[in-house]
Amino acid sequence: ACLVRQAEAAVKEEEEWHTGKGMLKWQRCYDCGQQFHGAVRLALGWGCWKTYLGRPESDTVRCVAIGILGNGLDESKRPEEALPVLEAYLKLVRRYSADETPILSAQSNLANCLNNVGRRDEALVLEREVFARCVATLGVS
Repeated sequence: ACLVRQAEAAVKEEEEWHTGKGMLKWQRCYDCGQQFHGAVRLALGWGCWKTYLGRPESDTVRCVAIGILGNGLDESKRPEEALPVLEAYLKLVRRYSADETPILSAQSNLANCLNNVGRRDEALVLEREVFARCVATLGVS
């Protein structure tokens, strides 16, 4: 419960004062900065989604919240549950993000989940699309 309160406070601080860590507090430890994993990550993913579900569909925080839930489900070895959540997240990001980076990230996470449920051919197609768009957007280093 204290992690949820800290994360909520961080998002509120970022929205009101444009300072702090914002949504990262749902994913990383307040003290050491390490990413949460396992049951804690999954619980925070659900907490994040439940906290911001009531916001408008176009709200950035709400969009990120569903992505945090989907990635938490996938990381917690629940890819069948994660798949529809990550598909919904990708649709939202495509609809409301003007920036290419969140779209590429959402596609990459979805590709990982497709791979985890054994849909490797679909994952490979999506991974190739992400790679091609990254090269086109960022160039070759």
